[in-house]
Amino acid sequence: MEKSNKIKLLVGILYLIFIGFFLYFLFSKFSIQELTSYEFIKSNADFFSKLKNSNSLMLPLLFLLFTIFWVFPLLGFGSPIALLGGFILGKWLGLIIVVLGLSIGATLLYLFGNYFLKDLVRKKFLSRFKNLEEKFKKSEFNYLLLYRFIGGVPWQLSCVLPAIFNVKKSNFFFATLIGIIPQIFLLASIGSGLEKIIDDNLEVPTIKDIIYSSEIYIPLGIFACLVIITLFLRKKFYSK
Repeated sequence: MEKSNKIKLLVGILYLIFIGFFLYFLFSKFSIQELTSYEFIKSNADFFSKLKNSNSLMLPLLFLLFTIFWVFPLLGFGSPIALLGGFILGKWLGLIIVVLGLSIGATLLYLFGNYFLKDLVRKKFLSRFKNLEEKFKKSEFNYLLLYRFIGGVPWQLSCVLPAIFNVKKSNFFFATLIGIIPQIFLLASIGSGLEKIIDDNLEVPTIKDIIYSSEIYIPLGIFACLVIITLFLRKKFYSK
């Protein structure tokens, strides 16, 4: 047991060192002002557009690897990468690549949590989510699918939490793959709409220009409806 704890501690330290080096490298190359400037965004949008047109295979493959890397080990959230995927790859290709990348990354994070963090997660969260244990025992895949669809738990924790219930790896992967499609599709649609707006405007578009664009307000409205539905389902799902 002591040897196992030492290994887990070593892995945790190495992980923090890795994240530290990554953030140092990122911000040594670009300042926050550069990363958030409209000129930086537009110039890179043009670059990705040319790259997408000249090499239809390389960019999706690189973005897939980046998405997996974003989830594990960087512990990134799904929403930003979905918007970015739609922005760079377009609505449909962005949906496919992001859903696949998030599912693979989430499964890797689940496997990591199941091996290294299971005891800690069980100690911290089992009492809070005890009611889910019986639900997962009744129909593991169906409840995992609903669990993924409605959310309500921070993305990183949602990937590790099922370790408490010893869910199958295959069930976790396919439930994630299917369950996140509606949200990712809408976010990728918004990202694709933003790419079109930026492509059509040399200057920074106003909020009015963005909201009044059908590429934005249609998926945004549907997304708002989806949020209301999931809020209702969460109340039922997480109730004791």
